Amino acid sequence: MTASPAPLPVISNRDARRLLLSSLGLSDNPKQRMDSDSLLHLIERMGFVQVDSINTVERAHHHILFSRNQTYRKTQLTQLIETEARLFENWTHDASIIPSHFYPFWLHRFERDRDGLAERWRNWGRQGFEDYLAHVLERIGREGPMMARHFGNEHKKKSGGWWDWRPEKTALEYLWRTGALAVARREGFQKVYDLPERTIPEPQRTAQPSHQEFIDWKCRSALDRLCFATPGELAAFWGALSPAEAKTWCEEQAEDGDVMQVIVEPATGSKPRTVYAPADILDRLSRVPAPPPRIRALSPFDPLIRDRSRLEQLFGFRYRIEVFVPAAKREYGYYVFPLLEGDRFIGRIDMVHDRRDSDDLIVKGLWLEPKVSMTKGRRLKIEAELERVRRFVEAAGISGFN
Repeated sequence: MTASPAPLPVISNRDARRLLLSSLGLSDNPKQRMDSDSLLHLIERMGFVQVDSINTVERAHHHILFSRNQTYRKTQLTQLIETEARLFENWTHDASIIPSHFYPFWLHRFERDRDGLAERWRNWGRQGFEDYLAHVLERIGREGPMMARHFGNEHKKKSGGWWDWRPEKTALEYLWRTGALAVARREGFQKVYDLPERTIPEPQRTAQPSHQEFIDWKCRSALDRLCFATPGELAAFWGALSPAEAKTWCEEQAEDGDVMQVIVEPATGSKPRTVYAPADILDRLSRVPAPPPRIRALSPFDPLIRDRSRLEQLFGFRYRIEVFVPAAKREYGYYVFPLLEGDRFIGRIDMVHDRRDSDDLIVKGLWLEPKVSMTKGRRLKIEAELERVRRFVEAAGISGFN
């Protein structure tokens, strides 16, 4: 008689939330003094920090790091990128800041993107940019770091968004996305492009991982950070693989014993999910800490928030960013920050740093989740978080929260 297979381990919803929070740096002591080495280590643990241009309170990458450690200062990130070259900027699922020693695992992605990206951009109306690739490379090679405004003055720029880039700007972005150029720094949030040999450290730039090593690293590093995931979630983490490639990797690793299947209980009352996890997941569970009980306003681009479906499954929190929704149709606001208290989301807040007039951090709206009440203790926690953010962005005061 054939024995029945052993039942899969079950991870409770609370433990699943705490595993993920710890993995992404949200269970660390937020008051621990941060230096360059500890900042780099934090970004390595997270994998990357997304960059975004919206600056209602602070740029996304700075806010993401500050929400994990209140001693973080923006100059520390600048030093790691521009002076020490221990971080570089390129693409995950979007523009991101990434540890430089991960750079070798972008080389295969560059190869993949050369044809696919060119075809997509041509289909989106960006024809003609390929005629400028050699010209752009030659000028930067000869003249040094340059910005988009140094090119194409004879073309009148339209005003419709990124799809109205001049062909030279599109050429710059294509060369950056495919590894022929790198971003040396940003000035006023505008990229300054240079050659990789003047920007990326030589050991990382010349490494040659195989295609299989590329797939293995992308999947393994994603699973380490997600703690448990479907193949589709693994593929989406770095935005570099197909779900089919991730599925094959999971099946092979499970057969070898490096990966196991577990059942994760959701927060939504839906059916528990069977997912893949590192073989040491149960040991991780025994050591996972509780996150700080403080309330934190997270960036809409925080890695914890990014996968909206996964967020809802694990935390029972439905979040959508509404920057592209017409004002009259927004449910909450233009740029609303989720509020994390301990290991659960308790609401969201719409706030803005009014740099033009009052210089205040202005609270425009606050919404608590159903069954979450505004107790005296919770109000004090929100006030403390607003004060931390005010100091970080150097606003004069706080208004709108009574």
